[in-house]
Amino acid sequence: MRQWQTGVWFGISIAIFFIAWELICRLVDIPPYILPPPSAVATSLWVLRDSLLGLHLWATLKEVLIGLSISIVFGISLAFAMNASRIIERLVYPYIVISQTIPIIALSPVFILWFGYDLSGKIAVTILFTFFPIVVNTYDGLRSTDKDTLNLLKTMGATRGQIFTKLQLPSSLPHFFSGLKVAATYSVAGATIGEWLGASEGLGYFGRRASGNFQAPALFASVLLLSVLGMLLFWLVGRVERHFSPQGKVKKSSNVKN
Repeated sequence: MRQWQTGVWFGISIAIFFIAWELICRLVDIPPYILPPPSAVATSLWVLRDSLLGLHLWATLKEVLIGLSISIVFGISLAFAMNASRIIERLVYPYIVISQTIPIIALSPVFILWFGYDLSGKIAVTILFTFFPIVVNTYDGLRSTDKDTLNLLKTMGATRGQIFTKLQLPSSLPHFFSGLKVAATYSVAGATIGEWLGASEGLGYFGRRASGNFQAPALFASVLLLSVLGMLLFWLVGRVERHFSPQGKVKKSSNVKN
């Protein structure tokens, strides 16, 4: 019931936002090449649907899914390795942090230079955006296990593998999914920036081209699709979390009771 009410209120707020946007554009008489009304954006989205939905959306989605999947695999693997070995942690963790002190958008052209302007270049930029929150949150989750429970398992003769599977892994899932939610939204930004730097397809490429041609409705249509894509990925991660995370299962059961 609560989820249904949240969805209704979200829909009402979105409707109010677009109505206010439409009224402001028409009453203030803002030039459409600066801020087009939602009706013009919707018209552009419909007219360009074959290009936007049939070509550019799928190109961006492919970059996002591949880059995010690689970040998940390598991020989890590195977090597990740092948790298992203090030597690996001391060698690798500082460089993971240092990599984030450099503006990511400044490193993106370097990755494009290394991996090229094809699909691999966009995937590399997406990984650059999404790797850090996954590995850091997963590692912090593994290290944040309850010490009393850990000591109890050790006194009961639990092996290192049993401690990992029965205690550390379940307790790290909420942290992992928190990082994955951030990474899911960042993945859209990473793919878009990769397309800005050089591409022949994708929503980022389409938006840059529309901006250069002063086609504001088409530009806003691409931005709208990118926003919807990011929200959809965030929602999907939340749905997966409700099935696998201990905290998500508790929330699910409480919502069912309510």
